[in-house]
Amino acid sequence: MKKIFLALTLLAMTLAANAQFEKGKGYLEGALNSVGASFNGVEEFKFGVEVKAGLFIAECWMLNAHAGYLHHNKSMNRCDLGVGTRYYLQQNGVYAEFNVNGVFEKGHNDIMPGVELGYAFFLNDKITIEPAVYYHQSFSNHKDYSTVGLKIGLGMYF
Repeated sequence: MKKIFLALTLLAMTLAANAQFEKGKGYLEGALNSVGASFNGVEEFKFGVEVKAGLFIAECWMLNAHAGYLHHNKSMNRCDLGVGTRYYLQQNGVYAEFNVNGVFEKGHNDIMPGVELGYAFFLNDKITIEPAVYYHQSFSNHKDYSTVGLKIGLGMYF
């Protein structure tokens, strides 16, 4: 009996998630990234925040724009602006995102394409917790600025 109940619960969660990935739905996310969980050649301590807004242009396809702020290396600050596209691989919340970021900081400006793999864990039919792993490729200085990291976001689908 427990297995049947669990299967029905998982099916209901999948159907609820499916409804959120339809054309015309909106998306808003706030995320913490790079809180000691990213690596590149020049950063030591780091703390980053990001805001992302998106719109589903087709089922499971979202276009988004984001802005971010990163504080690192005692007094260095960086601003990121970017656009991306996200595809939900399965309608249970697994996604892949491809993006392009403009990076602006004192002594270093860069265009950094990136990829992100994550999971949208639905708390209810609109609110998600979204852990992800990401990679940003630096064109100006691969060794020092290309970054691999983890982030966690709080998303809202409406």
